Amino acid sequence: MNEMLLISIFVFVMGSAIGSFLNVCIVRMPHEKSVINPPSHCVGCHKPIAWYDNIPFVSYFLLGGKCRYCKAKFSFRYLFIEFLTAIVFVLFFQYYGLNILIIPYLFMMGCFIVATFVDFEHRIIPDEVSVGGMYFGFLFSALLPQMHSVAAHPDIFWYAHVNSLAISIIGALVGGGSLYFMGLLGDLLFKKESMGGGDVKLLAMVGAFLGWEITILTFFIAPLFGSVIGIIEKLRTGDTTIAYGPYLVAGAIIGLFWGDIIIDWVLSGYGLY
Repeated sequence: MNEMLLISIFVFVMGSAIGSFLNVCIVRMPHEKSVINPPSHCVGCHKPIAWYDNIPFVSYFLLGGKCRYCKAKFSFRYLFIEFLTAIVFVLFFQYYGLNILIIPYLFMMGCFIVATFVDFEHRIIPDEVSVGGMYFGFLFSALLPQMHSVAAHPDIFWYAHVNSLAISIIGALVGGGSLYFMGLLGDLLFKKESMGGGDVKLLAMVGAFLGWEITILTFFIAPLFGSVIGIIEKLRTGDTTIAYGPYLVAGAIIGLFWGDIIIDWVLSGYGLY
């Protein structure tokens, strides 16, 4: 078994463990409950879940997806999110290798997973995810200037860190500001709230991690996904209200991996590059 495979297995296991924690966040944050206390417990009988019954994947299958004590069924979503997070960790490792950039981007992806599932179910995005994530975006940007491709100055050691932080802050302002003003315009046109505050904060978080250019790209990509789902929901239920956060997440992921290519293609098409 080669070294890369061993590391990938380790990353998969770590990702599944993080996914288990993300499950707790998804369940508790919408109800403003602590994600630390009380420890994991069955929502049916409220008995604490022992560590051996809380091993990602393994415990779920050994227990048949049920509580050991009251036999209440655990949602399949728990298993799915553990698997999804593990796969995300492995894919990012395959893409970035052991580059330190994998740390902030995996943190961002964890926020994205929580935001997506909470928004789908509750039509809200917890501030702990969006605003808290934005502050972590500032912190990571200040510590890791390579997030925004800022080169070090030969004589001023803090130059790259300060400039990277500035780019992060501008990205958050552009992200939150663009969606906020689009929401104001929508309110005027449709005479009702058209953009939730959680979406505004989420795009601000995207800007903190990815900078203003990718954030603007996200701003334009997200409606392509959202409009399709909105049309389907309109035909199916007559309701045009959708959870918009997941489509911002989709746009941000596309921007992270292919944003530079898309921007170059657009600019060259208009003769600006």
